[in-house]
Amino acid sequence: MNPFELLKNAQAIKEQMTKMQDILPTIQATGNAGAGMVTITLNGTFTVVDVTIEEVAVEDLQTLQLLIRSAFNDASAKLQQKLQDEGLKAVSMMGQS
Repeated sequence: MNPFELLKNAQAIKEQMTKMQDILPTIQATGNAGAGMVTITLNGTFTVVDVTIEEVAVEDLQTLQLLIRSAFNDASAKLQQKLQDEGLKAVSMMGQS
């Protein structure tokens, strides 16, 4: 392969990574547990940006802890899928450059 092509590809990858870092905070996913008794929203950097807990969920501490874990895990899985989809989109866009 031509060394200039490698350099061009490396630069394109670097630019895409910078763009991804800029949009990560704007990507969000919300997970829930207990039929919506607990919802947690994460952004693309896996920072919790919102938590909603129904009052009925507060009555039992162990159940609340389980619901929080489950909602976080649900949000995390959804976010990972969104990030993977965005990554694949970025890779396919690089091929079109």
